[in-house]
Amino acid sequence: MSKKIDSHFQTVDSILFAALQKIGEIPPVTKKGNSADHFTELAASIISQQLSTKVADVIWTRFVHLFPEGKEWAKGQPEPSLSPTKVLKVPDQLMRDQGLSWAKIKYIKDLAQKVVDKEIDLEHLDTLPDEEVITELVKVKGIGRWTAEMFLMFGLARPDIFSTGDLGLKRAIQKLYSLETEPDELKLLELSQKWSPYRTFAARILWRSLDNETK
Repeated sequence: MSKKIDSHFQTVDSILFAALQKIGEIPPVTKKGNSADHFTELAASIISQQLSTKVADVIWTRFVHLFPEGKEWAKGQPEPSLSPTKVLKVPDQLMRDQGLSWAKIKYIKDLAQKVVDKEIDLEHLDTLPDEEVITELVKVKGIGRWTAEMFLMFGLARPDIFSTGDLGLKRAIQKLYSLETEPDELKLLELSQKWSPYRTFAARILWRSLDNETK
């Protein structure tokens, strides 16, 4: 993160800044550049829903290996850009054999079909305000507000996104701020507002604070 962002957190929230100092540098997020990258990012988000990171990584790798552009892909390498047209041609049972649930197969194919039919224009999402991006994405079965917010953070690299529905963020805030109970939406909005215009970076600090506890 930049010194400007560090200085902002130091000024507005000493607790969050102390957590950042303990964690160290937060690596930058690179904005995905085209519709194929956006499709891949959203497909990965759908697969990861309600799964541990470890299980999601395994299933995602198996899924990617179904496609020529992903045959040699391994975790840690740049994501291959998957084609919605090719995804639609993969038999459902073959996707199921890689560990995807029937529901997630339906969701990914609904996303692919809407992209192919131009119901959703992924290439121009970056021209839209945050809330309009969310409105577009939730048209897809299986994509709710949380998934859309994660896409804004990591697909479009928007700097000022905070997801009040994220369980990890709630848990991190409860621990970091020594709250007796898990914060409700009103408390999250109140607390996160002072982090603006860098709420995405604040969220990443909070997630990392949880990671550090398990080490």
